[in-house]
Amino acid sequence: MKTRYIIAMLTALILSGCEKVLDKTDLSAFNEEQVFNDSLLAKGYVDYVYDQNLPVWPTGDFLKATDEISGETRFFEGTVQVNTVVDFGTSVNATNNYGKIRSINQFLAKMPASVLSEGYKKELQAQITFFRAYRYFDLVQLYGGVPLVLTPLEGVGQEAKDEAAIPRSSTSESIQQIVRDLDYSIANLPGKWSNTNDWGRITSGAAAGFKGRILLHYASPQFNPNDITERWQSAYDANKKALELLTANGFKLHTSFKDLWFTEANNPEAVWVTCYNNKVGDQINKNQTWDNNTRPSYLGTGSGSNQPTWEITQAFPMKNGKNISEAGSGYDAKLFYKNRDPRFDNTIAYNGATWRINGNANYRLWTYFVDNKTVEQKATVSGFYVRKAIDPNLPTGAVANSGTDWIEMRYAEVMLNFAESACGINKLDEAYTQLAEIRKRAGIEPGADGLYGLKAKMTRAEMFETILRERQIELAFEGKRFWDLRRWKLFESTLNGKRRTGVTINLKTSVISASNFAAQRDGMSLDSAYKNYFEIVPKQLDTKYAIKWLPEYYFFAIPSTALANNARLEQNIGWPSGTFDPLK
Repeated sequence: MKTRYIIAMLTALILSGCEKVLDKTDLSAFNEEQVFNDSLLAKGYVDYVYDQNLPVWPTGDFLKATDEISGETRFFEGTVQVNTVVDFGTSVNATNNYGKIRSINQFLAKMPASVLSEGYKKELQAQITFFRAYRYFDLVQLYGGVPLVLTPLEGVGQEAKDEAAIPRSSTSESIQQIVRDLDYSIANLPGKWSNTNDWGRITSGAAAGFKGRILLHYASPQFNPNDITERWQSAYDANKKALELLTANGFKLHTSFKDLWFTEANNPEAVWVTCYNNKVGDQINKNQTWDNNTRPSYLGTGSGSNQPTWEITQAFPMKNGKNISEAGSGYDAKLFYKNRDPRFDNTIAYNGATWRINGNANYRLWTYFVDNKTVEQKATVSGFYVRKAIDPNLPTGAVANSGTDWIEMRYAEVMLNFAESACGINKLDEAYTQLAEIRKRAGIEPGADGLYGLKAKMTRAEMFETILRERQIELAFEGKRFWDLRRWKLFESTLNGKRRTGVTINLKTSVISASNFAAQRDGMSLDSAYKNYFEIVPKQLDTKYAIKWLPEYYFFAIPSTALANNARLEQNIGWPSGTFDPLK
């Protein structure tokens, strides 16, 4: 126990810089009474929980298992096994879900007896209950209902092991507990922290927004195949309250879709944030890797990974708001980049794009091939790069030390969550309002009807489809697409049997020599270059397999080690010997 608290306090001292605490006592002598009765040490424990639980920039299989980004993944190979998804936690480890929940439960068990003021204790506890809800929803969205451990369990001896053999609660019971924790957070957190040093702390609006996200998931077909109206109503009520709380406290859409990632403290769109910095060689340095791993490798020190597919480039509508396949959209396949939704240029970097990067406002990105050889130092596999959230002003040498904050939840997402919930209960006018506001900020033309390219008088099914498309565009590369496809059970209809694609853009050397084109290209009209000198050739990105998502992946298997550790656990239906129904 004492070791855990020492780690927590040391982390707190590093994060908060409260050097005066060092004068209080020998760090090795901390005990529970001191930790929970000292305002700085108690706050330090909370900071430790933040550090252990805040979400990070998306990476891994859940990013690649979409139609956004290319990359091999077991989820698309159809080779997921019982022990593939091990987030359940199968060992005594402070860094897995239940290890983190134990630290949270320790605080919630001890803090009520503290001599600190009731208001301060509730404020601290409300931050902690938020993260318990976060940890449990992380489990529920993967597996369905899980064992609900709400008090710290003893960790030594056979009796303790027997006591810890808790059966799975139903999914509905698990959701109810998550909502209870978030309701406590909403009731006891400020709508906005007054001290700028508290930027990044959870607010009542963030807790409400997270509750709205969870209840939207619970209303979606993955959890709600029978389309129970009450689920949609609960999601609607939660998201409406979230928008009201956030708006009342100054949250709103950022004026610029392009710049919203580079406004940090007091960013009006950043509802839930993980803070990073660009410090180097300092004990509190916390750099993120998205920027370094995403931009072209020869423009920094990274890998040029996270490359967009042709499918995501095709998803963006035109500037008039029409989908590219719609009559009257004005889409030209040869000039695929022209007159698109402005979010396209701010999200996707393509051959010939002017891309302010490394402080160069006039940089032109060229990814074309000459006689099967790329003009890049290292070719992009898909033909594209992600442009979103790539800091345009970072010099080359500083790329590895990007401090751009991760925004886990944006005000725009809360608007989309509300729109979808409103659609769920047939309040389509309210869904139209949210979509129009988002499209207006994006720069889409309003049109004569003021609908920003949206089809008038949509049905409920059409509106659901439109909202999911809007989420795909607005939230592209933000780690949301996997969960949207999963909660709507769309992997089979959207991707199964297919192979994601990219493009190779070839220079027609029969028309112009490579050297002559290179000499002229930066001053040349891009339209002229594509019309006269380039050919666009589709290519398969999934070369080893066609996508094969299996139905049992909508609720993953409980790992076999967890089953062996706890004989009272049931496996999910759809997996070997499965008896647990995650829909109950």
